[in-house]
Amino acid sequence: MSRLRELIAEAVESLSRTGVSSPQVDAEELAAHLLGVPRTRLRFTEITPGFPERYRDLVVQRARRIPLQHLIGNAAFGPIEVSVGPGVFIPRPETESLYAWAAGELAPHATVVELCAGSAALAIALSHDEPTARVLAVELDGEALIYTRRNTAGTPVEVIQADVTMPALLTDLDGTVDLIVANPPYIPENAELEPEVAQHDPPLALFAGADGLSVIAPIVTAAGRLLAPGGCIGVEHDDSNGDGTCELFTASGLFDDVTQRQDLGGRPRFVTARRKTSSS
Repeated sequence: MSRLRELIAEAVESLSRTGVSSPQVDAEELAAHLLGVPRTRLRFTEITPGFPERYRDLVVQRARRIPLQHLIGNAAFGPIEVSVGPGVFIPRPETESLYAWAAGELAPHATVVELCAGSAALAIALSHDEPTARVLAVELDGEALIYTRRNTAGTPVEVIQADVTMPALLTDLDGTVDLIVANPPYIPENAELEPEVAQHDPPLALFAGADGLSVIAPIVTAAGRLLAPGGCIGVEHDDSNGDGTCELFTASGLFDDVTQRQDLGGRPRFVTARRKTSSS
């Protein structure tokens, strides 16, 4: 066994003991990060001077449940990578199901808005897919905005600091938006969370009242005003809130095609809806 394989095996054992959910992947990702190669190239890579010490230090930090993405400084999402760190929510693979749906709704020259953007992963990925679209990323929190602006630098995505729960949100776009996507705070208060989430994701990006709907409700209201007739919206929600999210769209009387959708793991993940046309 090569020295690198030995070190990775040692790391996998250490991470397994501390409850990390994907010890093999995380151990390999940390090694690839330090060596500057893709994880798939590790078997062809030799360690560099000082690597064992630096690698073990990263493994110790991961074992303390510091998120992998914070340690390597980025997170993969769809066709892109975004910079992440303390102060911004880490985009999850589960949200790629929302991205895939939204990408299928994109049209040339569409106006697209990501609400509660954080790292702006959705906005950047959609802008990447349709360069002619006007894409806006809306975020409130100042710490998160550091990453919103860093990640969108050099892209066409426009960044706006605003509170999505305020009635005057983006009133200049009323009736003109073709697509809205949102991965808002949606976790009910007092929910039990993994240490990586509870200790390292910003609370402002996580919690949304006792029922987890205190941010989704005003988003539904804003979408009824912002979307053009026939425009659509996809909103991620807590596993327990698919029905509640659908009810908010249906009760407004402004949407058709209200649909619960699942992520790749088969769990209820997001709801989509389409703004009624004037003839509806």
